[in-house]
Amino acid sequence: MINKGSIVKNELHDRIREIEQEYDIKFSNTQKVLLSIEGSITAILDVLYGTVSIFTIKQSFEKAGGEKSELLNVGKDDEIHIREVLIHGRGRPMIYALSYIPLSRCKKEAHADIVEGKLPIGKIIKKYKIESRREINDVYIEKPSATLKELFHTSEDFVSRDYVVIENDEIVMWTKESFPISYFSKEI
Repeated sequence: MINKGSIVKNELHDRIREIEQEYDIKFSNTQKVLLSIEGSITAILDVLYGTVSIFTIKQSFEKAGGEKSELLNVGKDDEIHIREVLIHGRGRPMIYALSYIPLSRCKKEAHADIVEGKLPIGKIIKKYKIESRREINDVYIEKPSATLKELFHTSEDFVSRDYVVIENDEIVMWTKESFPISYFSKEI
């Protein structure tokens, strides 16, 4: 006898459908995967488009302050590493990523690789066998900042998602990833 299955609520799926309805758009399957994957986005891009590269745009260290301390669940005076990178492939920028990393929760070896800026976070997590999980906070559409306009040579709206990486029930990173709404809209 086969038991009747139960429905599992997928809040992220519902959020993506809500955005599609609100903006009268239809995301491609590739866009949906990139917005909802809880693993490495660079691994997905490598599979779909061939090897991608990471270019570090800017790095800095500062005190967490108000908003960042809330995103990371750290004290306002805790030092954090801010990293902006561009994932590049097929001769063009693909995804912009901004990350906040509390230094007190980052392994020294992993942090050295983060500062070097040659490896994406997913590969660093794998390299150091960091037992972690990603939790997506939100998916949304937003107007591009001046930086995004310059990097992508467009003023179209961007699709963004932000998530946290959690290890031992502590947030070890907050990341926001963004790409122009027209990117990845055609199926491969």
